[in-house]
Amino acid sequence: MMAVMLFILAGLAEIGGGYLIWLSLRESKPVWYGLVGGVILIVYGIIPTLQQFPSFGRVYAAYGGVFVVLSVLWGWGIDRQTPDLYDWIGSAVCLLGVLIILWGPRN
Repeated sequence: MMAVMLFILAGLAEIGGGYLIWLSLRESKPVWYGLVGGVILIVYGIIPTLQQFPSFGRVYAAYGGVFVVLSVLWGWGIDRQTPDLYDWIGSAVCLLGVLIILWGPRN
């Protein structure tokens, strides 16, 4: 359960930090939005190191799948872009990939 929470926290930090920078640069929000976004992105870089999985590559590969799902949900909740069938199918495929990468049987 801790692994799942860390993946979600890292995803929200990356998306949220990037979103604040986007707002600052693309939507003329104050510069401090971008600065706060940058700090959040630094924190995002630290969060995955708290995972207990021994392989950097596996953690980041699995995180990529979680990131895709969280991005679709962010777009739906924040940008009001309703996901379509293919967004949901793609998200499900990504989550299946996360499960296989992290918990697939290995010798």
